[in-house]
Amino acid sequence: MKVENIFKIKTQTEFKERALEVFKFQFENNRVYRSFCDLLYVHPSEINRIEAIPFLPIQFFKTKSILSSTDDIEMTFTSSGTTGSVTSKHHVTNLDIYTASFTKGFEYFYGNIDDYVILGLLPSYLERTGSSLIYMVDAMIKTSKHPESGFYLNNISELRDTLEQLDAQGKKILLIGVSFALLDVVEHYQFQLKNTIIMETGGMKGRRKELIRHELHDILKTGFGVSCIHSEYGMTELLSQGYSKGYGAFNCPPWMKILTRDTEDALHIQTTGKTGGINIIDLANINSCSFIATQDLGKVNPDNSFEVIGRFDNSDIRGCNLMML
Repeated sequence: MKVENIFKIKTQTEFKERALEVFKFQFENNRVYRSFCDLLYVHPSEINRIEAIPFLPIQFFKTKSILSSTDDIEMTFTSSGTTGSVTSKHHVTNLDIYTASFTKGFEYFYGNIDDYVILGLLPSYLERTGSSLIYMVDAMIKTSKHPESGFYLNNISELRDTLEQLDAQGKKILLIGVSFALLDVVEHYQFQLKNTIIMETGGMKGRRKELIRHELHDILKTGFGVSCIHSEYGMTELLSQGYSKGYGAFNCPPWMKILTRDTEDALHIQTTGKTGGINIIDLANINSCSFIATQDLGKVNPDNSFEVIGRFDNSDIRGCNLMML
């Protein structure tokens, strides 16, 4: 199927059609996913709704090569993890698809990337290799037409000066940072920002005591002097992201969809409003697996936004947005 059609989706009917096409394609071309479907006695010829598509448990990315393409692997993204833990590996055979997905996804919610000064405060990601988040933010920095765009590691005094100067000049700024690093900034400095979006990617990664999301956001709102804190929902195993403009509700771009499964019956998809395990359809994952059962808990709201409530107790803590709400 044509990848470009994925990013042209505008309606739920179009999404369903593309999703069923991708399911058939991955059933035929992904050895691991085919075996999983076979064990469930599911065949594309019997599936006519997306709720009936099998969702591959995300843990398979730790032990198997999840590929629906025979093309050469251009890059392997890896998850962060505690020392000695097994990390996920997402083999990407076409980085152009990832670039198209995060570019079009960001622009869907925020407009052109080149309108923003992009400031990345992602020390824990910069300190390791294989981060899909670093790849995304680095590409956004390069796309930005502002020379001030760039990464910050431990030089938060320089970040303060840059933020205050650019914000006072009226430039549109996106500061995207891991939660513990954003907290470090507001513990040292206080701001009253008027033109800056503060976006947290979640996760204390053992650097600090975990906070529930609204507590974190209250601290950051006060420290940066902004009315709301934005969030990004992404993970190593995905090539698309959900975004929240505040208040805990995330939205997906048109080629991504969230469903929830019953915590006692993983094959049962729940109705809107019920808390369950988060299942993700990410059609940009055309060359790996687009149908993933995550270890996150959440619920889908009537307007199709979704909330992340926490994680299953037996799942390891790693990656983006692992905080409890």
